Amino acid sequence: MPADEPTVAQLFDLKGKVALVTGGTGYLGAAMARALAEAGARVVISSRDQATAEEAAAALPPVRTGSHHGVQLNHMDEPSLEAGFAAAIQQAGQVDVLVNNGHEPLGEDWATVTGQQFTRQLANATGYFLLARLMRNHIAQRRASGSVILVGSMYGTVGSYPETYAGICASSPVAYQTLKGSLIQMARHLAVYWADDHVRVNCLSPGPFPQPLAPPDLVNRLRQKSPMQRMGEPHELKGAVVFLASNASSYVNGHNLLIDGGWSAW
Repeated sequence: MPADEPTVAQLFDLKGKVALVTGGTGYLGAAMARALAEAGARVVISSRDQATAEEAAAALPPVRTGSHHGVQLNHMDEPSLEAGFAAAIQQAGQVDVLVNNGHEPLGEDWATVTGQQFTRQLANATGYFLLARLMRNHIAQRRASGSVILVGSMYGTVGSYPETYAGICASSPVAYQTLKGSLIQMARHLAVYWADDHVRVNCLSPGPFPQPLAPPDLVNRLRQKSPMQRMGEPHELKGAVVFLASNASSYVNGHNLLIDGGWSAW
């Protein structure tokens, strides 16, 4: 082995790094935050509620040096984005990895969504961009390197099956699909522009990962559409997020990594 070749363990090691995970108190966000902590990173969890963020951070696996933190951040509000990112730096000293995960949901499908609701849903992408730009500027100022991970969805690459949702709930909302598709393109665009700044930008697209309270009939229909005949479990995102955050993916940039059990391969 060449003397300068890193081992697999070294490539995936996040010791000395700080990761900011928005929406890190949620179903998938919490699993990704745990993964980054288990890989050695200090994690800053953001939530719209400060106490909730701090509680989630305190529950993370401990790291050898330093501690995890919680900050208040509403990515639908630009001043809150700036204040939350500044608080993350103040508490942790730096940010090396950004996982743009949290978003404001919308349950209205194409038949009922209003123009105002549609436009507001797309504002989630604005928040992702503004926070990613704060991260890029922070990395450039430090003359360091960083990784931005935008959390998309399989529904950013394929349409949903209408019969899966019929009679149970609103179909996968058109505004949501438009949002998630835009994040994939945003990752490509920013990856090209920020490569010289040593900031990699990728998209992680899960699905389907229904929450425990999802209607059982909906889960059964989704399962029938999956090549693996089952739904994803939150822990099945852990390896992917550590990969994209770490030097294991040092030559991966502008990529959309689908974790969907083969759904989009049909």
